[in-house]
Amino acid sequence: MRKIGKFCVCLVLLMLVPGCWNSKDIQNMAYVTTLGIDYEDGKFKSYAQILNFTNVAKTENAEVGKPVPIWVGTGEGRTVTESLTTMYSTSQLRVFWGHMKSLVLTERTMKHGMMEIYEMMNRYREIRYNILMYGTKESLKDVLTQKSILNLSPLETIMDSPQQIYSQRSFILPVYGFKIISQMNEPSGLAMIPSLEIESKSWFEDTEHRPMFRLNGAYFFQNKEYRGHLTEDELKGTRWIQRQLERSPINIPDQGRPIATLILVKPHLYIKPVIENNKVRYKIRVSINAYIDELIKDTPQKTMEKMASIAVENEIKRSYQNGLQKKADVFMLDEKFYRKYPKKWHELHRARPFILEEDSIKSIDVRVKIDSSGKYKQRVQ
Repeated sequence: MRKIGKFCVCLVLLMLVPGCWNSKDIQNMAYVTTLGIDYEDGKFKSYAQILNFTNVAKTENAEVGKPVPIWVGTGEGRTVTESLTTMYSTSQLRVFWGHMKSLVLTERTMKHGMMEIYEMMNRYREIRYNILMYGTKESLKDVLTQKSILNLSPLETIMDSPQQIYSQRSFILPVYGFKIISQMNEPSGLAMIPSLEIESKSWFEDTEHRPMFRLNGAYFFQNKEYRGHLTEDELKGTRWIQRQLERSPINIPDQGRPIATLILVKPHLYIKPVIENNKVRYKIRVSINAYIDELIKDTPQKTMEKMASIAVENEIKRSYQNGLQKKADVFMLDEKFYRKYPKKWHELHRARPFILEEDSIKSIDVRVKIDSSGKYKQRVQ
């Protein structure tokens, strides 16, 4: 009896041990890497980029330069979920969303509203929060089938891996979706979505043009309302508020023939709101380190620092004016006002939702300090 009792106990314990009954073969799943969403005629149309990771993984036997095939599935529906579900009916394999890296929205989708899209994505358990978000005017089919340089994996592009490019040329900061939604939910309500375009004139493979991705500006939302698009040139001044900025070039002087090109790194920004005559105005102070990348004409260091400070100040003023035309607070000044004077913020915003004006910037103090002249001494060789 004792042996039978032990046998029964072991049998019960074995039944409690978790098994692999619900496991799925990883080689028999379709892995989504990028999702594109369009909105037209009252319906959402979704585009899912699928990659075969055996062609993407870097192995000893990988053939460099061999084109990597890209599969794109499409679906349509009155809701985002319905558009994705219709895709499943023809996918042949189980679609897995846990490796999705980016989300691309068309202008029509952003004008319709983003909260429905992000609400669905955050509810679904497989999709992560740290997904890069972009807007575009391009065809989503063209965006999702775009190849990388040297026929590398499509994951090796600005869309999915922008950090390496940003470390060499810091202009438009790539943004994760959770950050954009958190900014929209802030009382100041400004959010910036980088815009993605396909540029076809800069690169060649042999003698044929090869299109490549480029971040060419940003789309702006204020209080969850779409405010429009500003180009990279119109947003030059906003790079100086990015604490993550690693290196960004500037010509001095900013008008006419340059005498030098400086690389500016890691700006430190301080914004102070002040109340004057029942209005808020802002004092902006920026300090930036720099090094000389190209010296065209012999110029004293102090003179170059002064020229660089003026150039940065002018860029800030121009970008602020460009934002005003779209009623977009591109420097997030309103957030500083809310943090320091919340009661006054509510009082002024009850009268009108957008309170920035032409003279809202009281002063701009820019200080550029040149730390290095590179491998050469500070003179033209």
